[in-house]
Amino acid sequence: MTGNYDLPPSCRIYEQVSLGKDGEIGEFVMIGLPPRGKKPGELPTLIGDGAHIRSHTVIYAGNRIGRNFQTGHHVMIRESNQIGDDVSIGTHTVVEHHVTLGDGVRVHSQAFIPEYTVIEAGAWIGPNVVCTNARYPLSPEAKSNLKGPLIRAGAKIGANVTLLPGVEIGENALIGAGAVVTTDIPAGKVAVGNPARVIKDVSDLSAYQTKEAR
Repeated sequence: MTGNYDLPPSCRIYEQVSLGKDGEIGEFVMIGLPPRGKKPGELPTLIGDGAHIRSHTVIYAGNRIGRNFQTGHHVMIRESNQIGDDVSIGTHTVVEHHVTLGDGVRVHSQAFIPEYTVIEAGAWIGPNVVCTNARYPLSPEAKSNLKGPLIRAGAKIGANVTLLPGVEIGENALIGAGAVVTTDIPAGKVAVGNPARVIKDVSDLSAYQTKEAR
């Protein structure tokens, strides 16, 4: 382990974990926990400078995490994810394995991000958002056909939204609170409802207009 952390006695750092400098780790944190079938230290774990990892967070082995990473309390991050710089993950959120989170992604509290989800740079995920990745759960080939949503750069997903497997949310799109997204949403569009439907352009909303455009 590298870095200059003052680790609480209650936290556990496993083998082959590399921590950057100038960060903080709370009580009862576990970093580098090997997933089932792997030995301690078999999957290296890397976390960049300036991490703030709050109490009871569990980060499995094999994650590569950039600078200025922060979690709320009781966050679960499974193995083998790629997480960029300046990413924030809120309290009680679960990120499953083989997920990609781009630079500057913000995931709020109690969200669920399943396997094979991709969230590009600067996207914003509201509280209680549920992404899904199994189109036909418990079917004979369900595991081999998992596909999480693709959330493009700068997209914003409102509170309590459900995203069905494999849907693509276009760049800078906005999904209204409580929507159920069953099909792809184009870039720059606002979608609401169940099932979600496009109602306008994001550029029609004054909050997203430049001062010159108002």
